[in-house]
Amino acid sequence: MPSPDIKGQQRGFVIPIGGAEEKIDNPEILKKFVELCGGSEADICIVPTASQLEDTGERYQKLFKDLGAGNTHWLPISDRNDAKKEEYVTQLEGCTGIFITGGNQLRLSTILGGTPIAQTIRKLNAQGIHVAGTSAGAAIVSQHMITGGNTGIVPTEDGVNLAPGLGLINTIVVDQHFNERNRLSRLLSAVSYNPFLLGLGLDEDTAAFIDGDNEFTVVGSGAITVIDPSDIEHSSMAEARSGDALTLLNLKLHILANGSRYNINDRKAFIE
Repeated sequence: MPSPDIKGQQRGFVIPIGGAEEKIDNPEILKKFVELCGGSEADICIVPTASQLEDTGERYQKLFKDLGAGNTHWLPISDRNDAKKEEYVTQLEGCTGIFITGGNQLRLSTILGGTPIAQTIRKLNAQGIHVAGTSAGAAIVSQHMITGGNTGIVPTEDGVNLAPGLGLINTIVVDQHFNERNRLSRLLSAVSYNPFLLGLGLDEDTAAFIDGDNEFTVVGSGAITVIDPSDIEHSSMAEARSGDALTLLNLKLHILANGSRYNINDRKAFIE
């Protein structure tokens, strides 16, 4: 399920980033996130659990401070016991924005899944707190999280591996480092399971700023590939054998660069 609706409140932004976001020369994505969270009044909590580098939390803490955030801190969550600590939940509850770093998606899901930290992130997003994630942190924002799969163009029966994500939004499936790592086949494989899902393939240094009405704006130097299977006439997934290429008829595909917009509910792309 997505972040639960709370009467009278609008969900905060959900911001998946394709990874390798610019941090020095033109940090447009990170700067926009800081501004959205309140600028000098922002209190940004960083969750570096996916990374196994010891300085990841500190590096993003400094980045956000340099970009004008009023307060930044990071949670040293490296196992499931950490994800149950009341002091970390309390720190989360005082923030205006949450940032989930890159690394290994399965570290995020196996350490955070079902814990008070994961439950608090969902609750806060439903209450209007903005949640951004880069690379692995982008993949986990959706209910269905891509954890691996084939590279290339042609989708196959075994072309993607999925695991449960945080479920901040349940109508999309996100892939990252998309163009740079040639990941079209695995995103096509993911949406072939069920035309309910909209596929978002995010290039590096590119983000989807998804608002509470499920409309997003593209920000960054690359593009977002949107795969819309809602009008699909046939998928051979059910009959395919292991390794078989898939037949997918009447898919719709959009390539959206900086400033383009897309309404997830209506499945409509447009430009200003």
